[in-house]
Amino acid sequence: MATATITAGSPPARPAVPDTISTRRIIAFLAMVFGMFMAILDIQIVSASLSEIQAGLSASSDEIPWVQTAYLIAEVVMIPLSGFLSRMLSTRVLFTIAAAGFTAASALAATATNIDQMIVYRAVQGFIGGGMIPSVFAAAFTIFPPSRRAIVSPMIGLVATLAPTIGPTVGGYISHAFSWHWLFLVNVVPGILVATAAWSLIDFDKPNLKLFNKFDWWGLAGMAAFLGCMEYVLEEGPNNDWLQDQGVFICAIVMTIGAVIFFWRVFTAEEPIVDLRAFSNINFAFGSLFSFVIGIGLYGLTYLYPVFLGRIRGYDSMMIGEALFVSGLAMFVTAPISGILSSKMDLRLMMMIGFFGFATGTWWMTHLTADWDFYELLIPQILRGCSMMLCMVPINNIALGTLPPDRLKNASGLFNLTRNLGGAVGLALINTVLIDRNAFHYARLSEHVQWGSAAAQQKLQNMTLNFEQTTGLDAASAAISKLSGMVQQQAALLSFMDVFYMLTVLFATLGLFTVLINKPAAPSGGGGGGH
Repeated sequence: MATATITAGSPPARPAVPDTISTRRIIAFLAMVFGMFMAILDIQIVSASLSEIQAGLSASSDEIPWVQTAYLIAEVVMIPLSGFLSRMLSTRVLFTIAAAGFTAASALAATATNIDQMIVYRAVQGFIGGGMIPSVFAAAFTIFPPSRRAIVSPMIGLVATLAPTIGPTVGGYISHAFSWHWLFLVNVVPGILVATAAWSLIDFDKPNLKLFNKFDWWGLAGMAAFLGCMEYVLEEGPNNDWLQDQGVFICAIVMTIGAVIFFWRVFTAEEPIVDLRAFSNINFAFGSLFSFVIGIGLYGLTYLYPVFLGRIRGYDSMMIGEALFVSGLAMFVTAPISGILSSKMDLRLMMMIGFFGFATGTWWMTHLTADWDFYELLIPQILRGCSMMLCMVPINNIALGTLPPDRLKNASGLFNLTRNLGGAVGLALINTVLIDRNAFHYARLSEHVQWGSAAAQQKLQNMTLNFEQTTGLDAASAAISKLSGMVQQQAALLSFMDVFYMLTVLFATLGLFTVLINKPAAPSGGGGGGH
């Protein structure tokens, strides 16, 4: 079966999907896409304004990251679970509950008066809202015929990548124009409309309530412990010296126990919570691997650029958003082009161009200086946005395009999970490299800025003289402080360059790796309108 899915020729037999789609289903699908956009956007829209939330809730610097962590942990558990729930309850019921629950939790988050309430509401928001994301991918490949993939695949690819990219921009504008409460209140009216549309219009499938009697509670407990603790370890590990921290160490143990229980139940339960058989399809296995790497690039760069602009350039959230909107614009422009190309050229070649484009953008960033601003970041951002869409569309088609309908729901959850886990692993790796290489470079640079260095002493003398002439401060202390700051800044810059170099090697390697995939089956029918 696995071989058949990747050789040239016809895809596996599957029930015929009509080439025409009713207006009702198109509107229902668009409502689902918008719901997914809200759920993904909510991660980054809040991350850009954590300092405002921290001030509003009088939270400590140790507590405020949990506003993000609680959402991510809850979401990463729901995404793979959604496949089973969708089969049991139907897409209509699951998506309506997810949209309504996400909306209610958003409204509650806006009313939070302390950090404990906010963490609980964010966890509910992430868990319930996480059910919307895989449902959209499954619906796209269930109700639309292959001839329409050139339209549908870029649409969901654009939403999945654009939402995290523009999140900091949108969050910065909202928190500056109104208050942090509106980061959550902005979801309420659209959420009500999406939930209403989902209940009224979705008719893709029927529920199978008998599955409730076979629900694997032990499997769910194992999966929650495994994925939830993994997310926590990856989130907190880099900043807490990994297993040296008691909380991270305990979570690592719970994660291991949870993994054992989860995989035992996956292979022994009559109806496992997550069906891993989709990985026997080679296309899906490769697509998931590429999705994992795309997660590293998507979430890694969405994190790196703002950190650079905030730490080195001193930008606030609104200025960062204005500097980084180019990537989102590039994605928006490239999405329809990638849809057309996906029906005209070899998907492997598309992915290769995308990965090499990504690598070129990150290689460009290895020449970073402390003066880089909007115009210096313009080309890397355009390469990032265009390359993301050139990768995302063929990856979606390769991973989900040849699966039989009965496996699509579970497979969609797994596929989206790989992207989220890629983001979590990528951020942990990036943070670890930034911290370790920053310390390494600072130590090396400090060796050259010692009292025995003639150049360092000359620089210090000049700075001391300058401070004596321009300020009434203790000139010698001010000069030493300034010189130390310059060393710290250069060490930070060098650590950023190391991370970008590492990402360049990763994406260039993936670009070469695409030649190892056998040619995917071409979709029946041609471009956007079908034939």
